[in-house]
Amino acid sequence: MALTRQVVSTLTGEGVDVMGPSTLAYHYPDQSLVSGSLLTVEANHFAVLKSRGAVLGVYETGQFPIQTPDKPVLGSFVPAFFGGQSPWQYEVLYINRAKLLVRNSGMATSAEMAEMSYQVEYYIHVDTTDGALKLVTHMPFNKHFISTEEVASYAGPVVEQAINQVVQVTPMEKVNEKIHDIVELVKGHLGSFLDVYGITLNDAKILIIPKDERMRELISLRAFGLSEIEAVRYYLALKMAEKGLVSAPNAAVGQPYFIGGTTLGTFAIPGAGATETPATGKESA
Repeated sequence: MALTRQVVSTLTGEGVDVMGPSTLAYHYPDQSLVSGSLLTVEANHFAVLKSRGAVLGVYETGQFPIQTPDKPVLGSFVPAFFGGQSPWQYEVLYINRAKLLVRNSGMATSAEMAEMSYQVEYYIHVDTTDGALKLVTHMPFNKHFISTEEVASYAGPVVEQAINQVVQVTPMEKVNEKIHDIVELVKGHLGSFLDVYGITLNDAKILIIPKDERMRELISLRAFGLSEIEAVRYYLALKMAEKGLVSAPNAAVGQPYFIGGTTLGTFAIPGAGATETPATGKESA
């Protein structure tokens, strides 16, 4: 069957753009394009036109007729060899120029070898036609798309290495004091890495917290100016209050709990100058 001219676009028949906020690049699925087809490039896209593996051009916004190269091979012999069809068939790769959000997450270890969870969010975009060409040259397509998830997979090791470079030599309690240094280090490493693929890094935000929920709560209490012992006491008191125990305030201040003048026990932390007392009404030093 003879090939027909057509309009090449990222819009569906209903006018919906197939390149959403999570799509960095899109491979137009029909490779049977012929000379005379109309290539349409939206305002927030680039388009790369290829023929038989060779890049013919990179296009910005507008509509462009696809033309056969000036010197077809071997004249009339080629159409006959291909069954009457033109061998100059094309493929179109669309690149999203809009800013896209990418997320990475993982684990790092502090100076005490405590596990820290990190979440990194950053914006990327392809800024130039040279960048679009780099992208389609160096990053392979998964079927017909390159998604932001794939970009995150490529960038994951770079992000992890940059974060660990600071976190591994920083005490867990002081990691957030170094957050500005971590952000700048990640931006530097990540920006250089993405540039190889023609991608521009715009901005990055990083959140690092202890993986263990108990440690997060204790560090939060320490942020109020409590000492380590006081933070543990208040943490114990909060857990007791959640269980409805009326002795929770005593645990917070490290004092014994009395019923009818009888000491039921002390709520002291080992190493804080007192030990737990049995329910005999006596305290031990």
